Amino acid sequence: MKIVVAYSGGLDTSVLLKWLKEKYNAEIIAYCADVGQAEELDGLEAKALATGASKCFIGDLKEDFATNYIFPMMQANALYEGRYLLGTSIARPCISKDMVDLAIREGADAIAHGATGKGNDQVRFELAVNALAPNIKVIAPWRDPEFRQQFPGRTEMIAYAESHGIPIRQSLKKPYSMDRNLLHISFEAGMLEDTWYDGTTPADREMYKLSVSPEDAPDQAEYIQLLYEKGNVIGIQYDGLDVLLKELGVTPKGERDGYTLLSPLGVMYVLNALGGKHGIGRVDIVENRFVGMKSRGVYETPGGTILYHAHNKLEEICLDRDTYHYKQGVALRFAELVYYGQWFTPLREALSAFVDSTQETVTGDVKLKLYKGNIIDAGVTSPYSLYDEEIATFDEDEVYNQADSAGFINLFGLPIKVQAMKKAKNQQQ
Repeated sequence: MKIVVAYSGGLDTSVLLKWLKEKYNAEIIAYCADVGQAEELDGLEAKALATGASKCFIGDLKEDFATNYIFPMMQANALYEGRYLLGTSIARPCISKDMVDLAIREGADAIAHGATGKGNDQVRFELAVNALAPNIKVIAPWRDPEFRQQFPGRTEMIAYAESHGIPIRQSLKKPYSMDRNLLHISFEAGMLEDTWYDGTTPADREMYKLSVSPEDAPDQAEYIQLLYEKGNVIGIQYDGLDVLLKELGVTPKGERDGYTLLSPLGVMYVLNALGGKHGIGRVDIVENRFVGMKSRGVYETPGGTILYHAHNKLEEICLDRDTYHYKQGVALRFAELVYYGQWFTPLREALSAFVDSTQETVTGDVKLKLYKGNIIDAGVTSPYSLYDEEIATFDEDEVYNQADSAGFINLFGLPIKVQAMKKAKNQQQ
């Protein structure tokens, strides 16, 4: 038997890799998608082979992730339950597709994942496999009674890993779980399961990886300008950008009107760095999981928070009222589809087609001020702007006849007036 294991090098997947090899007497192929974990990938292949894998494939999906998943989701303004920017959720279809492609190339009999039976990821991975390779079996050790009996909690998993010589980052002192990618990093479990636990104190300063706390952010605000084309950021203006790009190892694609042009991946690197510098994008959420329970998560999404804010600001002036309002409803449903693992579905594709059509005129410039966890609007302009100062002004103008409002209000308010009149008449009888 040949099994492709979704492998991150973390506690859960390291333990289950070894466990699957022993239980099924199978050849294990470890698969890890590089979606921007940064240092988390260091030594991953050696660790997988030492743990028992016959091969380890690391798919470089960073550009694909940014271009085909993060940016389209930002165009949709998808936000789950008003706060969660879907950092883990949107990475799953990207990872799943590449993992399924590998399983097909390697002739694997099954795909295994380390998602628990209480979480959302089991749904996301398996729905993707159902859509892309319905004949491949899915193995979920966390739903196996034997596995759960052997590992009732993280303490037992840590002990198993230590006894088998598997290096882990977690400890008995701080056994929280992390999931990092280009868009965000999440923290859950351990002490964070207590909703009264304050994760913002200096005691937990080392937990955060992508941002400083707003209290520790610079006392001086910084401006950033984003150049949009059809709903996507293609260029950035920022004092000191050249130095930052060298530090990040990002190569510009060119220049236009004072902007440095960047790929979607380059944009994410820059915005993560600037957002993190100013303490932007930290949220502490108790969210409703798809499987029915509530769960607490602490997230850092510095670049994504800036992208979401800026895109919505530009749409304010580029979209007409009806489209803007209708798209807000689409954003809610789009977020649910991403969160529920329904990326590879006809409905998501249809909603994406609608979103794409709305982005034809979402082109322009957005200026923001970053300061101690805040994103402050500092200017927006577009050649497709529907805002007309001559019409909007409170001064006298020759375009808008204020006397016309009387007739409009009479007609618009007629149903309300009729209802009030009927109510008064009935009360007199």
